[in-house]
Amino acid sequence: MYAVVRIRGEVNSRQDVRDTMSMLHLHRVNHCVVIPETPNYRGMIKKVKDYVAFGILSPEALAQMLETRGRLEGGKRLTEEYLSQNTDFRSFDELAKALCEGAVSISDIPGLKPVFRLHPPRKGHKGIKRTYQQGGELGNHESGINSLLNKMR
Repeated sequence: MYAVVRIRGEVNSRQDVRDTMSMLHLHRVNHCVVIPETPNYRGMIKKVKDYVAFGILSPEALAQMLETRGRLEGGKRLTEEYLSQNTDFRSFDELAKALCEGAVSISDIPGLKPVFRLHPPRKGHKGIKRTYQQGGELGNHESGINSLLNKMR
């Protein structure tokens, strides 16, 4: 599973980049989506790499994100009681593990929104104009995306 976080806005961006961001449901800065590792999604990430941070998501980080930022329709919080009543999962950890293994997708959970609205990172970004390899935030973080998501919890 990839976690994709929008870092930059859409001012002065090309139309195809804006369209791809819309297809990924990344309409605003600090929004995050969780997507599977398929060639189609990799191509979409490649197109928007100068506007997003992405990397391979761990089940622990996904469980924390589901617990703190998971929302249902109507803006209600995702709770373990809701999970146990409406799904086969009893906790956030079970759901996160199943999502990371690809056994279930976000759309299979009834009422769960596909976008996580994150807090701006504590202590700020390292830079939104440089890539991760150059000391900034943009581009491929690989497993380092988990620390960024922890800062944005």
